[in-house]
Order: sequence, then C-alpha cells, then structure tokens
Amino acid sequence: MVDKPLTSRGAATRDRIIEVATREFAEHGIAGARIERIVAAARTNKAQLYGYFGSKEGLFDAIFSASLDRIVDAVPISADLADWAVRLYDDYLERPDLVRLATWSRLERRPTGPLLADAEARNDHKLRAIAEAQEAGEVRPGDPFDLMTLVIAMSMAWSPVSNVYAASADEPGEDHDRRRALLRDAVRRAVLIEPS
Repeated sequence: MVDKPLTSRGAATRDRIIEVATREFAEHGIAGARIERIVAAARTNKAQLYGYFGSKEGLFDAIFSASLDRIVDAVPISADLADWAVRLYDDYLERPDLVRLATWSRLERRPTGPLLADAEARNDHKLRAIAEAQEAGEVRPGDPFDLMTLVIAMSMAWSPVSNVYAASADEPGEDHDRRRALLRDAVRRAVLIEPS
C-alpha cells in the first residue's frame, strides 16, 4: 500500500473502493470477490486499486481491519459485559459485514489463532477492562481472553451467519427484545458476579 498522502479526490476514490469492496467481500468471500466488479462499481481502475492496496488480499485485510476498528469505536467495551454483549448483537444485526468478513477469513484462510496479526494489540484494552472488572469483583475469575471470547460468541447467537438462526436488522421480528433480554441475562449469569 502507498504511504504518501492522498489528495481529497484520491481519498474519495479510496473510500469508494473500500465501500464497494466491503460489500463484494462480504457477499462473495476472498476467492469469490472480483476486482473487475469492484473497480467498475467504484468508478476507478485496477492500477489505482493496486496502488492503494497492493493486492486483492491487501484490500481484504484493509477492509477487515477497518471493520474491526469500526466495531471497537461503535461498541466500546464496558465493565458490564452483559450490556456489551447486547450492544454487539445489535451492531451485528445492523452491520452484518464484520461477521461475514470474519467468517470468510476463517473459511478461506483457516487461521488457527487470531484473525489478524495485530489482534493482541487490538484486544489489549478489552482485556485490561475485563481484568480491572475482575479486580473490582464485578467479573468472575478466569482468563480475560477466554471471558471476552465467550461474550463475543454469545453475542453472535443470532448473527447473520449463525449456525442455528440468523436474524436481520430489517426484520428483527417480535423475538428481538426477548432475545436481547435472554442474551443480557445469560451473559450476566455466565461472567458477572452479582452484588451481595
């Protein structure tokens, strides 16, 4: 990827590429995504795309990284992990692209560890928040990473790629509020320490 500053026109083109490519990768995966469709919809050319991202994989990595950053900003962790789980669930329904991109990455790249090389740095503040809540007696003892992973997995129970049932933000159905309450209660019982 080129590190030189972008003009406003260049930044707009790069943003269009990211927007279009996010949809393309979320729908078709890494192998199924087509650069030709991306550049046509983004009204640019292959040379420009490769100049910004280096390769198709570089483009996917940039999109996936930006999606993870967005969810951290949109759904910051709190000591109330039950509330965090519900906010994650809501965001997954509103913007299912992150879950789909993560699923494609797992399916096509088959990573055995974290999805991104900088996952440890990305999760550091979350793990610190959980450790601080543990020290305050609000969250059960245990490995903060394992607790974070459990909460994230529970928040995806009805996500767009659930193995059981996928809800939609467009039509969350009458069960939406009931599911939110169930998720909040289940996470609370699994990881939080109720005050005496």
